[in-house]
Amino acid sequence: MSQNPPTHTEPGPRRPLLARTADRAFFAAAMLVFAAGIALHLAGSRAPSLTVFAIALRWIGLALFLPVALRLRSLLVWTFYAMIAGVVLGLDAPHIAGQLRFLGDLFLRLIRMIVAPLIFGGIVTGIAGHGELKGVGRVALKAILFFEVVTTLGLLLGLVAINLTHAGAGVALPAATQAVAPAAHSETWQQLILNIFPENIAQAVAQNQILQVAIFSLLFGTALATLPESKRAPLVTVLQSLTDTMFRMTKMIMVVAPLAAGAAMAYTISTSGLALLASLAKLAVTYYGALAAFILLVLAPILVAGRISVRRFAAAIGEPAAIGFATTSSEAALPLAMERLEEFGVPRWIVSFVVPTGYSFNMTGSSVYLTMAAIFAAQAAGIHLSLGEQLIMLATLMLTSKGVAGVPRATLVVLMASAADLHIPSSAILVLLGIDTLMDMGRSAMNVIGNCMAAVVVARWEGELGSPAQTA
Repeated sequence: MSQNPPTHTEPGPRRPLLARTADRAFFAAAMLVFAAGIALHLAGSRAPSLTVFAIALRWIGLALFLPVALRLRSLLVWTFYAMIAGVVLGLDAPHIAGQLRFLGDLFLRLIRMIVAPLIFGGIVTGIAGHGELKGVGRVALKAILFFEVVTTLGLLLGLVAINLTHAGAGVALPAATQAVAPAAHSETWQQLILNIFPENIAQAVAQNQILQVAIFSLLFGTALATLPESKRAPLVTVLQSLTDTMFRMTKMIMVVAPLAAGAAMAYTISTSGLALLASLAKLAVTYYGALAAFILLVLAPILVAGRISVRRFAAAIGEPAAIGFATTSSEAALPLAMERLEEFGVPRWIVSFVVPTGYSFNMTGSSVYLTMAAIFAAQAAGIHLSLGEQLIMLATLMLTSKGVAGVPRATLVVLMASAADLHIPSSAILVLLGIDTLMDMGRSAMNVIGNCMAAVVVARWEGELGSPAQTA
């Protein structure tokens, strides 16, 4: 266990059964009324007289949910409520919602501000302060092995899912005159390795190159660990205080997370609308169905095999995953995820090394989508791919996806980079832009879950997984 793990204020005493039952009833009623309001909105184009009734139902559903959110005092519940409020605002007040994007961007800036010092302090104090120098190499290899196995299974599952539903068949492609975004250039494996190492640590921090910061921290911590105790101790003490301060700052920033999530959702709905997202609903259903299968067939069995409580793990990563889902950024959930993992019993030095590594090597949620999106684009373009060609596509995507997990809309970058090699027209990939935000929610949440799970599994693999931290 790490020293002085960050504390987490739990809710008060367990509430009476009657109160919990009332909360469930209010929540169920709120969701039913809200869903009815959304359904009537979708039918509004055929029956304009339903518009006022639909608006009333959405706001009534929002009002019914409010007492539950206020009583539960949970970041997860508040984030979910803010997302629902964002949908309502985006539909019913799009002009206002369209101005709220800056709140989400502000939250992401605050998160990026603390990521580099948090990772630097965590890795250096873990290596130099806890004598874990010999274990770093083993942890690195085990983490990369975990990421490779899990993402490969995700790619295979996405391939199977899209071949079962044929969601891309019959999709109308954009006009040929539409501007096509330039494709990114695929990097060689030598360039990928070279880009892991920073040539300027200040530049790496400024560009938010998480893996480069982690590599610098690893080397710095290793060098510091080789110094005599008298020279090492003062700096380790300072860096330990820095890390603890960053965790405290995380708590402060997370107070505004629900507001940022709601603003991001409101902006998305106001600009894209529900009708545009509904046009690609079959692909969305296929993807989220595949994610559910991935959790049940891949992730849950790994936790069971590692003798890790599935229920306790789900409770620990629920809030970080919700933040990733709402903000469509797994990076936004990084500080809170690191804090929850320490509370779960993962040593800080393992958390601080495995989780940042995952931001370049792990695309758990994105891997399920990558092959699915590529086959969808091929189906939309009327291209029939044999099983052998699909397996070659899988191998190509496996290689081109490395090193871009932290890039916004990384899957579109990978698909554009691989389009020429896969003989898929860029216009077919552009079809995915209409639904990419909705899909990116699931991708980001699953990437957060995958990174957290890797840290827990590696800690168990190393025999370092302790008991949950006792909270105040």
